[in-house]
Amino acid sequence: MRLIKKSILTLVILVVLASLIVLGLESFLKQNTAENIYSDVGKVPPATTVIVLGASVHSSGKLSPILEDRMITAIELFQKNKVEQFLVSGDHKTDDYDEVNAMKNYLLSHGIPENLILQDHAGFDTYDSMYRANKIFNIRNAIVVTQKFHLPRTIFIAKNLGLDYKGFAANARSYETSTRLMRREKLANFKALWEVLTDGKPATLKQSF
Repeated sequence: MRLIKKSILTLVILVVLASLIVLGLESFLKQNTAENIYSDVGKVPPATTVIVLGASVHSSGKLSPILEDRMITAIELFQKNKVEQFLVSGDHKTDDYDEVNAMKNYLLSHGIPENLILQDHAGFDTYDSMYRANKIFNIRNAIVVTQKFHLPRTIFIAKNLGLDYKGFAANARSYETSTRLMRREKLANFKALWEVLTDGKPATLKQSF
């Protein structure tokens, strides 16, 4: 019985410590990036490019609500003369899954000229998108659009790659997957920290995939 109690106490202590580490890293990223994240279109500094990070796309090519909110926000920035062009960065690793052209088609359907749309078909994750925006597309100054919970990690990566990127929170609604996304984000913070500390490289540095 004494051994069982000791084991339970040890487990509780480990869980508490793990939780503190997770929350501590989350708090650090928020504090580290707060001055570079905006939610008021009138206050965000202008930039040449708005980078829209990919998210789920349905088999029909229809954008998920999360991705559609990012696109709507990016278009708003363009209409308010905050940006001059778009870089849509997402996953197009296989022929039957294509976030990038789905985003491009959405922009075209909303009157954005095709010559103002750059496409990164190998933005497989946030780190890859930030790294490739600089190395492949030579974008040093940009506004990155994604949801508020995702911005601290995104801008933390950009800052540590030496990039002058500002974050802008996408218009948000209530998402069915919000709880799962928040849990995933807490763990993804550790991946971002590791990539920054180890000077990670993206899955590919080819211009097209």
